[in-house]
Amino acid sequence: MVTSLASRLLEALGPDTVRSSPEDLAVYAFDAYSEGRLPSVAVIPRDVREAALAVRIAFECGVPVVPRGAGSGLCGGAIPAQGGLVMSMVRMNRILELDVRNRRARVQPGLINLDLSRAIATHGIFYAPDPSSQKVSTIGGNVGTNAGGPHCLSYGTTTNHVLGIEYVDGQGVIHHTSLDDPGYDLTGLLVGSEGTLGLVTAVDVRLMALPESVRVGLAAFPDVESASEAVSAIIAAGIVPTALEIMDKLITSAVEAHYHAGFPLDAGAVLLVEIAGPRDDMASGEAAIARIAQQHGALSWRSSADAAEREALWASRKGAAGALGRIAPNYYIQDACVPRTKLPAVMHEIERIAGAYDLQVGNVFHAGDGNLHPLLCFDRRDERAVRAVVEAGTEILATCIAMGGTISGEHGIGYEKRDSLSLVFDTDDLAAMGRVRDVFDPQRLFNPDKIFPSGAVCGEVRAAAVA
Repeated sequence: MVTSLASRLLEALGPDTVRSSPEDLAVYAFDAYSEGRLPSVAVIPRDVREAALAVRIAFECGVPVVPRGAGSGLCGGAIPAQGGLVMSMVRMNRILELDVRNRRARVQPGLINLDLSRAIATHGIFYAPDPSSQKVSTIGGNVGTNAGGPHCLSYGTTTNHVLGIEYVDGQGVIHHTSLDDPGYDLTGLLVGSEGTLGLVTAVDVRLMALPESVRVGLAAFPDVESASEAVSAIIAAGIVPTALEIMDKLITSAVEAHYHAGFPLDAGAVLLVEIAGPRDDMASGEAAIARIAQQHGALSWRSSADAAEREALWASRKGAAGALGRIAPNYYIQDACVPRTKLPAVMHEIERIAGAYDLQVGNVFHAGDGNLHPLLCFDRRDERAVRAVVEAGTEILATCIAMGGTISGEHGIGYEKRDSLSLVFDTDDLAAMGRVRDVFDPQRLFNPDKIFPSGAVCGEVRAAAVA
């Protein structure tokens, strides 16, 4: 069957579009933190026609289809768990239509997130969702996981900026959804579906006007708990900044050593605050936030002097995970959400759990919407550390759920967290989701072994555990 698939694809699409040698396929066996098995074949389509044809042939051969963007996902969503066909969307990376007046665009799924905003900046507009991976992650991948980013506090996540989707079903038929359509919100259903309902081939996105003015402030706190309390107080006061981000002392020391952005190294935590809007409102808005921060124990407040300093601070924040290489050779990142009011308590518990397992933990997270990213540092060559990381990560996740949270804020469920889905949904809920999936993909060949339960952990840890 595999030989038949490869030969049919080669005949239909040609060798420049189809990859089947082991050395070519090796690059599609993993994403940012997980690894699976080699796919049987990879297809790199140039347009929706080629993509649809490849899907139809794969389904006729009974072979799974796994969509892939930049491979920057953190939950194994793009790994070929059962082999099959990997559909790499990297060539489908163009802006197909741009409507500046109505602030919308149609883009292909392989377009890099940040490239969209860069391409339209001269029109005074931008694309708001900005995951930390936005320099490399694709719009299609962002749609798959409903990606967020630091600015989702004010602007919302990907689902708030998708107006319609073009996708291919298992028969190779091309469909279009739109928020303007009457009836069920199929656009909203496809966002966050991680490629399990069909192959996304184009996305209609909402664009926003660039703000007149932007300011970034940096508050230093004695600990993460007091910084978290300040965040809750800022929101409680009716102030909604465009971003509220916290980094603890471990993360701050790592990013400062690499980026030299001027973070205070004696603080237990720093709070990065961005506000945007009319120029005349900036001074009063910043003063109100600084006052609340100081009332909750801020040791200092610093305002960015210019755009270059703002960019340096944000580059540091978005490069935080990579900077941890200065601390340890490996890390395991969690992605969970809790109510903002629970932030101080959950941060205390995360520190306690890490200490109980003799692990260093760095915390960098979207504090404004309670989206946590604790990073457990370890060395995968140490079997004890691998076991400790797995157990500690599970305990942290359970703690977040017990405090009214959920198991994923923006990274998706993928392969890693599919067993954890049953911690927040009961059997009836999961069965209902399964029935929805069966309507779109009764053969369950689109990205199998993702989202729905059946045991896995972070691929980097899992690989070490079986090594």
